[in-house]
Amino acid sequence: QVQLVESGGGSAQAGDSLRLSCAASGRTFGTYAMGWFRQAPGKEREFVTTIWGGGITYYADSVKGRFTISRDNAKNTVYLQMNILKPEDTAVYYCAARRGYGSSRMHEYDYWGKGTQVTVSS
Repeated sequence: QVQLVESGGGSAQAGDSLRLSCAASGRTFGTYAMGWFRQAPGKEREFVTTIWGGGITYYADSVKGRFTISRDNAKNTVYLQMNILKPEDTAVYYCAARRGYGSSRMHEYDYWGKGTQVTVSS
């Protein structure tokens, strides 16, 4: 069982930066691929980015070049650095984990955090 706790959300102005963190329980964090998803009001949850245990990353087109995912396996933590924020980035951001390779498909993730709110104003 893996428990995930997100932190770092808040309010920002367009063009600002925020960094989200996701702390994971367990002793096999390095074997899990981690993903970030987000859900805006009235919209379906969508893929943002994923990182494999070995560091391979993949991004949604909407955040490519602005967001960076990273992980520190020694600290059981994955990060999402969000730069050049836009109002359309406003959403609840969720951290997720799955064994094996990274994926953009929500149903392939086994564990989810409760989310952290990010609000970007223009």
